[in-house]
Amino acid sequence: MNIISILIGIVSLPLLLIGFMPFLGWSLWLLLLLPVVGAAVGALSGKNTGRNFNLVLLVIGALRLMLGGGIF
Repeated sequence: MNIISILIGIVSLPLLLIGFMPFLGWSLWLLLLLPVVGAAVGALSGKNTGRNFNLVLLVIGALRLMLGGGIF
């Protein structure tokens, strides 16, 4: 399960980087669901690596969303 969680995080990382571009921050509303799913899958694992990686992605994406006012 930990490998699946890490793979979800690796897939969501380049997608989240798209949301860091100006005027594409609205995409983070949908793309932040991937790290949430990855963190949930990682929570089912005995190891913490995948869960922690997805939580870091979630926090960084949420900070970008707050700085952009939720839209930009």
